[in-house]
Amino acid sequence: MTSDVGKLPAGFGRLWTAQTVSSLGDGVSHAALPLIALTLTRDPMALAVVTAAGTLPWLLFGVLGGALVDRWDRRRTMWVVDAARAVLLAIPAAAAALDALSIPLLTAVAFLLGLGGLFFDTAATAYLPDLLGRDPALLERANSRLRGAQTAMSGFAGPPAGSALLGLGRAVPLVADAVSFLLSALLVRSLPAMPRPVPEVREPLLRQARAGASYVFRDRLLLGLALRPAVGNVAFLAVETVLALFAHDRLGIDTYGFGLLLTAEATGGLLGAGIASRLGRRLGTGTALTCTAAVEGLAILGLAAAPNPYVAGLALAVCGAGMGATMVLGPSLRQAIVPAHLMGRVASTSRMLAMCAAPIGAFLGGWLATTYDIRTPLYAAAVLLLAMTAVTASMTSNRRVEAALRAAAQADGPEHRACEEPKDFKEPKEAKEPAHESAPDVL
Repeated sequence: MTSDVGKLPAGFGRLWTAQTVSSLGDGVSHAALPLIALTLTRDPMALAVVTAAGTLPWLLFGVLGGALVDRWDRRRTMWVVDAARAVLLAIPAAAAALDALSIPLLTAVAFLLGLGGLFFDTAATAYLPDLLGRDPALLERANSRLRGAQTAMSGFAGPPAGSALLGLGRAVPLVADAVSFLLSALLVRSLPAMPRPVPEVREPLLRQARAGASYVFRDRLLLGLALRPAVGNVAFLAVETVLALFAHDRLGIDTYGFGLLLTAEATGGLLGAGIASRLGRRLGTGTALTCTAAVEGLAILGLAAAPNPYVAGLALAVCGAGMGATMVLGPSLRQAIVPAHLMGRVASTSRMLAMCAAPIGAFLGGWLATTYDIRTPLYAAAVLLLAMTAVTASMTSNRRVEAALRAAAQADGPEHRACEEPKDFKEPKEAKEPAHESAPDVL
């Protein structure tokens, strides 16, 4: 099923600007926090704790956070969270100015920033389809712009800015990030309000969270969309863990060259995000997702066999393009087919699976490199990505995608604007198969 590409509403411009500003602040703090921690300690374990603290909320509260977002007003959740993060960053900024910073304080701040990110990202994912009327083509265009801005700000502009601002003082990048959150909160506050999908909640929070997770695991299309980033994270973290060592030992790349290598990957990501909608229209979303998965696997295979830095940079750029397109097409499809009252839980469940997979990949990469050879994690990652492509191809086929879009378009209004949880989702074990589950596995 296709839809005419209309004009993005004015409210999307404010949402895009808010997330762009926030992504710039994220890039600043992403570079600055580890460097600030480095001024306090040289203990690798302490530095790892600060880094890991930001991802821990997704592992601990991912599904429950999605259930809370489905209870709350999404716009209010976003601006309140960003305002709270701005206030939070004032604490370490003041501590830095008073020379009272510590590793425990930075760890706590990183954890709370990650918790805020959980609520903001989940609420933004759930708010966007309401803002765009659940139009698949508009969702692809919108996610392409959001993804492109996020990559540009957090991947290109933010980290150098964070390093430069740190040279002016440890408090400066923290203040800059706080200002970005404050501006984001003000912009989000001006967005149009949307009807709450669940104005009255009667089910226990844990049961609602379980219902959202069950919806993902019982639906082959949604499960396929969730497996892509989960398995992908295992593969990509296995590569990332040894990439610096591989680049230095096997390709003879110095520190400056390694930065260029990462820039090549980010450039590919921008390109992939930009052409994602065109790929979806030309090939069909399902086939496009299969092709991008295959491209990622083949690109990592090319990286593993790269004889020089130029081939390695090209391989990473191609891999980044596949990842960029995937991260537009997959979420856009999910936003178009998931009922509004389940959107927060479905999005957070998928994100939690991806986050849980990351440490597995990091451990796998380190173990394979130690036990065998520095190239082994790259070959293993390529095999894993290609195997995942074969497994999920039928789960996210064009036929299944079209059936899901038709079912979403034909659903009655209450299905997407339910005032309370439907009986089918009181107990996950009794949940009915979604309407689009019956689509055959045909590409």
